[in-house]
Amino acid sequence: MILNEDASARKREIEEKLKQVSILSSFESRLMQLENSIIPVHKQTENLQRLQENVDKTLSCMDHVISYYHVAKDTDKIIREGPTGRLDEYLACIAKIQKAVEYFQDNNPDSPELNTVKARFEKGKELLEAEFRGLLTRYSKPVPPILILDAITVDEELEVQEEVTLEHLPEAVLQDIICISGWLVEYGRNQDFMNVYFQIRSNQLDRSIKGLKDHFRKSSASSGILYSPAVQTKRKDTPTKKAPKRPVYIPGTIRKAQNLLKQYSQHGLDGKKGGSNLTPLEGKDDVLDIEIDSYIHCISAFVKLAQSEYALLTEIIPEHHQKKTFDSLIQEALDNLMLEGDNIVAAARRAIMRHDYSAVLTIFPILRHLKQTKPDFDSTLQGTAASTKNKLPTLITSMETIGAKALEEFADSIKNDPDKEYNMPKDGTVHELTSNAILFLQQLLDFQETAGAMLASQETSSSASSSEFSRRLLSTYICKVLGNLQLNLLSKSKVYEDSALSAIFLHNNYNYILKSLEKSELIQLVTVTQKKAESSYRDLIEQQKQIYQRSWYKVTEHITDRNMPAFQPGTKLKDKERQVIKDKFKGFNDGLEELCKIQKVWAIPDKEQRDSIRHAQRRGVSEAYRAFLQR
Repeated sequence: MILNEDASARKREIEEKLKQVSILSSFESRLMQLENSIIPVHKQTENLQRLQENVDKTLSCMDHVISYYHVAKDTDKIIREGPTGRLDEYLACIAKIQKAVEYFQDNNPDSPELNTVKARFEKGKELLEAEFRGLLTRYSKPVPPILILDAITVDEELEVQEEVTLEHLPEAVLQDIICISGWLVEYGRNQDFMNVYFQIRSNQLDRSIKGLKDHFRKSSASSGILYSPAVQTKRKDTPTKKAPKRPVYIPGTIRKAQNLLKQYSQHGLDGKKGGSNLTPLEGKDDVLDIEIDSYIHCISAFVKLAQSEYALLTEIIPEHHQKKTFDSLIQEALDNLMLEGDNIVAAARRAIMRHDYSAVLTIFPILRHLKQTKPDFDSTLQGTAASTKNKLPTLITSMETIGAKALEEFADSIKNDPDKEYNMPKDGTVHELTSNAILFLQQLLDFQETAGAMLASQETSSSASSSEFSRRLLSTYICKVLGNLQLNLLSKSKVYEDSALSAIFLHNNYNYILKSLEKSELIQLVTVTQKKAESSYRDLIEQQKQIYQRSWYKVTEHITDRNMPAFQPGTKLKDKERQVIKDKFKGFNDGLEELCKIQKVWAIPDKEQRDSIRHAQRRGVSEAYRAFLQR
């Protein structure tokens, strides 16, 4: 019974499992049927979607293509109105036109639309170039003279100098110009804008320098201030001080020397008028002085402005065009400065032909400044054409040549100055040739290196470039001038009929030369090549003193023992013997009166020398007279 129940349960379990299997098989069959029916639908849907995407792409592509046909119309207004005030929008518009040009060139090169968009692109580029020119023209202004002077001067009281920035264009304008330049380089394929750039900036550079020159003339004429008035407003805490800012390169003007030359040429040391080969500049000292200082400032201004222009140019002009554009930009201003320098050389040459050797003094401060500025000049012009870089060295060479010529001819003029009787000082004081020669030599002290280099420039020696060689040349030159002067004075002294006056004349001139040498650094230069110069002049002075003292012999010879009658002390003199003694006293008195009358108008300006000679002469005559009287 139990077995039957187990078999029955087992049977039911098997039947239940079979039933489940049947259900699963039926479900799988249905799934397969469903899959077979859905897959075709899915594929069809995919095809439909792909077709839809292709349609959308086609439509989009058609819209894009159609838009090229409308570019000319859509951009017409913006292009016509130009880029002023909306550069970004304008460049975006140009970009659309450019793409249209590229499309038609690639897909339909024969279409009329290509010509239309090409023309529109060229018009857009033309207006961009016009905007480039317009912005540069409107906003490029000459740099104010006061700002230039602030940039090229230094404050001697400040250890660290404030750098003065020269802003040539407003920042917003500069960025627009840079943007246009970049577009023209990349897409415009046109370099004409670089020519526009250098022409406009070149004009402003030249105007800036000319403005500085005009400012110099006006301010110097009205107030004598040769530097920026703006400096004074920065120092409100020190109103009693003179303006602290001074150009570091200004060598001191030539006015002092030429005024002195003028003064001595007209009056001499004795107050008498006279003439000389050292002709002053006929009242033009102040004007010439301003011109020289102005030129010196303009040279420094050119360097500073050119450096600033190059910094601006590097932001706007492509790198491989920068040096060439800069070279073109600076030409006008540089040529004008070099022409002015050539005119100074020509004026000095004409003056030398007139035997006006003081004119060479105009060369010294300029030449010294040119040589001091040359390193900055060379650095600024680095990369420019050789013809551009050679302009300053050529001017320097011209100035050195004419300067050396003037120095040599001056030395010859001292030697050959004619012995004119009417030109000799009646009182035997210093000849104007002596005072002018010493004044001229003293001016060389301020320009020792420059003058030495002038002389060295004419030498072929391998050591001509050394400072020691130049110093020895300058010393030799000064000694040559002094030697020529001594020979000429000796010749001039023979014009005097009275040998005593001749001695006073030579004494005064030798003493003046020695004192002038000792009071200045000239003696230090002289002793470079002539160690015993001072003692030589002292010997000459003493020698002339002795020659002068001999003039009193014709007074004291009356009271010497010569022709004295022989007599015994205490015995009465005979009438004849008494008359001899009376005649001697009379001869002494008459000779003394005559000599005093003659020598009364002679002069020895040096008080120490005058007192010494007087004392020696008084002592000698007094002792001779006292001895005679006692006898």
